[in-house]
Amino acid sequence: MPPARKRARAYDSVKIRKAVQAQLGNVREAVRTLSPEQLALPTRLGEWTVRELVAHIGMAVTAVHRSLDRPAPVRQDATVLDWPAATAASSAAIAEFTRGLAEQHRDLDAYLGDIERTLTELLDTHPGTRLLETNAGAMPLADYLVTRTVELVVHTDDLNAAVPGLGIPHDRQALAACTRLLADALAAKAPGGSTEVRIPPYAVVQCVEGPKHTRGTPPNVVETDPLTWIRLATGRLGWKDALDAARVSASGERADLDGLLPLMG
Repeated sequence: MPPARKRARAYDSVKIRKAVQAQLGNVREAVRTLSPEQLALPTRLGEWTVRELVAHIGMAVTAVHRSLDRPAPVRQDATVLDWPAATAASSAAIAEFTRGLAEQHRDLDAYLGDIERTLTELLDTHPGTRLLETNAGAMPLADYLVTRTVELVVHTDDLNAAVPGLGIPHDRQALAACTRLLADALAAKAPGGSTEVRIPPYAVVQCVEGPKHTRGTPPNVVETDPLTWIRLATGRLGWKDALDAARVSASGERADLDGLLPLMG
């Protein structure tokens, strides 16, 4: 008999909405300060410049808008845990769409400001229970907003890496939700109880097949900070590089997560 499907974590929809809006606001405030030279800088995302990365952040948020423009699905068939693994399938189309947006919206502050305004209007109009058709399947709007915290937090980190000294802050609730979703995605990908993954102060999950730990100090432990975890889970940082740089600690024969990462394409 196949193992039972892991139940998705419950999130506070009010806090998640505020987190999405706060992180989008953080990005917009920083984008206002960028010079044309900074917008032309390369990023760690292939051929994308900073301008294209900002355009993509806007596109990631307006995925809510596009989904709400479509008819509501009849029934839910996906949860937030299905979303990370579904991201790679549409990467080529996303890249093409992003380049078009970057050309179309030369005033990025106005572009993000319009997204902030329309997002608030949509969230005021539609209940969190409204089903959306997403790239991972049909899920409630409130759950899909959790995935937007991942997009915003990950790409905020990309912007900070691309522009020296930019220092866009991470909203605490957005960082927490992003960390937890990606930790839960690992536990869903490698179900089990032999390894404990700790990402203080936001998440602790059990994963990997093997003898289940019940009390005392677990025999297999992985521990890291939230941003290092997010970089590992999204392929921004390799497992060996993180170990070599002492960004992650791993003890026990089942504490090697190299073959399970990244979780997102």
